[in-house]
Formats: sequence, structure tokens, C-alpha cells
Amino acid sequence: MMEENLLLAIVLTLLAGLSTGLGAMLIFLAKKPKNSHLSFALGLSAGVMVYISLVELLPEAQHQIAETMSEKMAEWIAIGSFFLGIAISAIIDRLIPDAQNPHEVRSAELLEKVSGKSDKSGTPGSSMKGALMRTGTFTALAIGIHNFPEGFATFMGTLADPGFGVSIAFAVAVHNIPEGISVSVPIYFATKSRKQAFAYSFLSGMAEPVGALIGYLILRPFINNVLMGVTFGVISGIMVFISLDELLPAAKEYGKGHTAIAGVVLGMAIMAVSLVIM
Repeated sequence: MMEENLLLAIVLTLLAGLSTGLGAMLIFLAKKPKNSHLSFALGLSAGVMVYISLVELLPEAQHQIAETMSEKMAEWIAIGSFFLGIAISAIIDRLIPDAQNPHEVRSAELLEKVSGKSDKSGTPGSSMKGALMRTGTFTALAIGIHNFPEGFATFMGTLADPGFGVSIAFAVAVHNIPEGISVSVPIYFATKSRKQAFAYSFLSGMAEPVGALIGYLILRPFINNVLMGVTFGVISGIMVFISLDELLPAAKEYGKGHTAIAGVVLGMAIMAVSLVIM
């Protein structure tokens, strides 16, 4: 373990987590956010995550485990870790209602219709306002649950290899942008306050670096190549599940199929080029 990379690991994990705030900024900078923009962003996120999971994370998981075990055993453990990540993500999604799932992106146009039950000033009624606030708040909490393993993977990957950590941080950051939209949009339509919506979105991303540091401090005495390999395998499974089960279906729902696929291809291309030049 390269302790000299500790500061860089903290910085990259922090930046990846706080990219949720960037999602809030993008949704507010656009005068009329379009579903096609969300569709493309979700597709881009899915492309980045699938590519890095299968091309970088899973092979690295096998490589780390093979440092102390046979190649065949490393393959089995890496594969098992991958499907364990899928199972973990499926269980988490099963426990979180769709309305609070951070990957069930709500478009501004849709929520504007939902908040149509308003008073003469254009502010949503109290019952609708409360419902939207609950949606945004619980979405922020759900993101904290989802972001813990992602933050830990970014942190551990950077400790092992700064270039590898940068790649993971980039993939996680792109993925967190749509999550920031999921938090900020319902809170904005509940409060009509851009500052409050941005604050919730920004703070929800803090769960990633905080969770990574807590996980590191707890597991530090037990960290070895096998644990790191299993971690990378689990994260690759989580990212692939999220992409296939949540991001791609949502991308196609909010836009035409070709828009989503264009985002996927571009996301893969960006990730491929970044891996080559790093």
C-alpha cells in the first residue's frame, strides 16, 4: 500500500463525490432543461461505467488477487466478487422505493407538471411541497448508501495506483452528475430555491469521501491484495448493474433510443481514450 498517495486519494474521492453539485448546476443553468439532455447524460454515464468496469476494474481485481494466489483461483474470486457486487446493488435497489431511488431520474418538465397544484403565487401547495421535499431528502440519503462503495473503490484504487484512481474517480464523477439532478430537481420545485436545492445536492456527495475514509480506517489493518481485488470486483459488478438496470432504461425513457446510445458510445470512447493517455 502506497501511503504517500493518501492525500491524492482523499482529494480525488472528494472531487468525485462533489460532482453531484455539478449536476445541480447544470440543471439550473439551462433555462428549460430538456429530457433529451437527461437521456444523453444517463447514457454517457452508463457508457463510462460499463467500460471501466469490464476493461479496467475486473481485470485489476484479478491482477491484485493473483499477487498472492494462483491465476485460476484469482479468476474465480474476481468473478465471484463481480456477481456479489451485482447482488448487493440489486438488494439495495430492492430496499429503496422507486420514488427515492437516485437512479430514477425525475425530469424538470415532469416535476413541473406534478407541482402544478399550486397557489396563486405559483408555489406548490403544502401537501405537494412536502411530498417533493421528502423525495429530494430521501434521494439524498439513498445516494449516500450507493456512494459508499464507489468512494471506497476510488480511495483504494488511488492508494494502489494514482493513474488507476484517476480513471475510477472520473467514471464515478460522471455517474454522480445525474444523481445530483435527482436530488436538486424535486427540492427546487418544493422550495423554489436554487440555493437550497444545490446545497442538498452538494452535501449528498459528501457521503462518498466520508464513507471512503471511514471504510479505510476500519479496514486498514486488514488491507491486502486480496481485499483490494475483491473490492474492485464488487464495484465493477455494482456499476454494471446500475448501468443496465437503471441508467440505460431511464435514458431511453427520457429520450429517443438513439440519443441514449449516442451517450453510451461517447462515454465508452471518453473512458477508452482517458485510460490510454493516463
